[in-house]
Amino acid sequence: MARASGQKLKLLYLVKILAEETDEGHVISTRELIDRLENLGIHSERKSIYDDIACLQQFGYDILQVQSRQGGGYYMAGREFELAELKLLVDAVQSSRFITPKKSRELIGKLEKLASRHDAGKLRRQVHVVGRVKAGNESVYYCIDALHRAIQNDCQIAFRYLEWNEQGQLVPRRQGQLYQVSPWALIWREENYYLLAWDGDAEMMKHYRVDKMAEVEELAKRRQGQEAFDRLDLAVYADKTFGMFGGREETVVLELPRQLAGVVLDRFGKDTPLRREGEDRLRARAAVVVSDQFYGWLAGLGSRVRILGPRWVREEYCSRLREILEQYRDPIESGEGIPLHVIDPASQ
Repeated sequence: MARASGQKLKLLYLVKILAEETDEGHVISTRELIDRLENLGIHSERKSIYDDIACLQQFGYDILQVQSRQGGGYYMAGREFELAELKLLVDAVQSSRFITPKKSRELIGKLEKLASRHDAGKLRRQVHVVGRVKAGNESVYYCIDALHRAIQNDCQIAFRYLEWNEQGQLVPRRQGQLYQVSPWALIWREENYYLLAWDGDAEMMKHYRVDKMAEVEELAKRRQGQEAFDRLDLAVYADKTFGMFGGREETVVLELPRQLAGVVLDRFGKDTPLRREGEDRLRARAAVVVSDQFYGWLAGLGSRVRILGPRWVREEYCSRLREILEQYRDPIESGEGIPLHVIDPASQ
């Protein structure tokens, strides 16, 4: 490397060395900087290092000098991200379901470069989340980017929608037929990304799991469904849609013990109306998308919660419970089945 060319790169190498190898607990001396630059083919003297450090400080780099009898030196004090912030980001990447294991490793590797090499080791930690299953679609990054671009460009998109088969493989739905929709928003819910889009054929808003979308292509067609999207409150929409599964929207009235007030407010939002019913019971009104996922959530609360209305929701819920009990009608060891009359809509 020519001497003149090396001198032009000198400041860049100094920043790189200080950023990668120093922090508050690890400084580098002027002599070490001179030696490191010499190994790169860049001749330096002590005075020029002082001038270069001053130039970098004037430009805005937070480089501090430590004086010590054992030999002081310089270190990069200010960084774009503090170590605690990087740890938080690493934890989020590691525990995220929609990011594949391979992409998680790649992202964490890039985050490590934002810290010194001494602190980078502190970021290599495993976050244990019980029952966490990582996504299997490696193209999810590019899919999200394509969706953002289509929304910004006011364009419709085409894509293939995938589902898991019995071999644990993601395969196209509808024999690989393309879906064509107008994308409006990305929603983070239930630890997954969803695309909220207008389906022109069905004339309604639908949502799709982003990690199950493939071959997203922007079309030369303007989006449809502006009025329907403008009428939506995305926060309310996400709260009332259990597991982001579709269904019939309804205002459901529930009766529950006072101890479960927090459960209802966490699920439907703090503005959910609650009214006292006796000493220890409450009545709640909540807008929900009635689906099997809603009934599953309700069943998880057991006999403490009761549907007061509408009647069709009560009856459908009882019907779902009967269907479940039907699976256990056959005698097992006792020779007795489970009596199905235990669930009677009229008694609820």
